[in-house]
Amino acid sequence: MANKHILSLDIPDTLNTKIMRIVDTSVYSEELNTACGRLQILVPGYTEAVTLELTPGYDLIVSACMLGIQSSNCNTAQVDLPDGMYTIRYSVAPNDKVFVEYNYLRVAKAMTTYYQLLCNVDLSGCEPLAPQKEKLNKLRLLRTMLDGAKAKIEYCHNTDQGMAIYNYVVTQFDKLACKYCN
Repeated sequence: MANKHILSLDIPDTLNTKIMRIVDTSVYSEELNTACGRLQILVPGYTEAVTLELTPGYDLIVSACMLGIQSSNCNTAQVDLPDGMYTIRYSVAPNDKVFVEYNYLRVAKAMTTYYQLLCNVDLSGCEPLAPQKEKLNKLRLLRTMLDGAKAKIEYCHNTDQGMAIYNYVVTQFDKLACKYCN
């Protein structure tokens, strides 16, 4: 094996608004130390990251309580994690030199809204009528834009543009929810 670690995380998208999953998919050198595994998560709207000490190879389910968003009733009721851009940094000793950092756009609430909007489009087993087709086209465009926001943030590293697209899509979903669902 090479004489260096290849740090990597997998952060799968989920529609569960209460949790986020982070999996260590790193390849560790047997010749190097893996001590002091540290995961830092900066939640959207917060200025300080939460730091978790972890053993390499973790498969972590993150909740609002774990991130300090919720401080009571953690065993009985979980609050939603916010959508938005999370900055997630994983490191091992020496932590200032051996790390990987990701910008992750969480869209669980936005996707839940998208699916609720689809549920409210009056469809049957044939070609939709013009009003339904218009709604579907608008939803399809917004879904593609949401994918574009994730791409801008996670792959292109253009966080400002990605967040502008994300905020536009969420605003449009909210408008559609008021227009189509009431």
